[in-house]
Amino acid sequence: MASEDVKASESAVTTIVNLAEEAKLAREGVKAPSHAIISICKSLVAGGVAGGVSRTAVAPLERLKILLQVQNPHNIKYNGTIQGLKYIWRTEGFRGLFKGNGTNCARIVPNSAVKFFSYEQASKGILYLYQQQTGNEDAQLTPLLRLGAGACAGIIAMSATYPMDLVRGRLTVQNDKSPYQYRGMFHALSTVLRQEGPRALYKGWLPSVIGVVPYVGLNFAVYESLKDWLVKARPFGLVEDSELSVTTRLACGAAAGTIGQTVAYPLDVIRRRMQMVGWKGAGSVVTGDGRSKAPLEYNGMIDTFRKTVRHEGFGALYKGLVPNSVKVVPSIAIAFVTYEMVKDILGVEIRISD
Repeated sequence: MASEDVKASESAVTTIVNLAEEAKLAREGVKAPSHAIISICKSLVAGGVAGGVSRTAVAPLERLKILLQVQNPHNIKYNGTIQGLKYIWRTEGFRGLFKGNGTNCARIVPNSAVKFFSYEQASKGILYLYQQQTGNEDAQLTPLLRLGAGACAGIIAMSATYPMDLVRGRLTVQNDKSPYQYRGMFHALSTVLRQEGPRALYKGWLPSVIGVVPYVGLNFAVYESLKDWLVKARPFGLVEDSELSVTTRLACGAAAGTIGQTVAYPLDVIRRRMQMVGWKGAGSVVTGDGRSKAPLEYNGMIDTFRKTVRHEGFGALYKGLVPNSVKVVPSIAIAFVTYEMVKDILGVEIRISD
């Protein structure tokens, strides 16, 4: 989802973070090693809990979204949110609604932990540089700078866990009648690696990197900007004693998630379709080419866009948008609120304005 300069950005962020941490610790008179280790552990725990709780809460909608994105247009089984959920319940039972959720949680917990932690650290580093450049120690992050910090966090987290996302997508799509059954996350990883090679584990990585910028970046930027505006403007009596209520935080997270997912959604459809390419014998599961029931082979991101629009129309880029919209609001909102509540419980003091 973002650029070819990921490695350089990681190195730069690491250097910046170290400088910012040293400066802050020096001002506070705290010994760096113990403070840093405790702060890092608490941040990772808060992010992991937030990711796991939010994804489990909306697992049925997440599975339906992926099924709608990749289903064969010649064999329509899922036709809308309500009908699709009923069909899964009728044909696969209660467990079918949560198929792939175990792998999703195994992926999303470290993904969310790294993402939230990376965002806070990148924000500190970027703020430090911004204050040095402007000569104003009281300067705060602008929405554009927050977007950059969010994008960096998303790229790092997504890249670290992408192979798990690929097999999670395949585990989610397969059913009892699929021609080949993956028995679990590790079996799927080893099978893809053996049958399709190491590069197959990163199919669809490019649209994922590109999508990080609008999706994760806007999520963080809009959420943090809304919070700051509410604290400063205090409209409609929503803020008391400079603190936002859980309900207000939920609304901020919902707005951030809606904007991010709407902008990036076509890239998510392309990513899922690319992930299914090479899955032998899965023609009854994945999309067809508009003329036959054979699975369609895509040769890269642009080719996937072109063939999807040509054979199924522009609307195909938004297949599954309704269940995704229904799930993304509570999912993102719950993730942000849970993260901040766990931080409060653990006593994590890592606000970027400190």
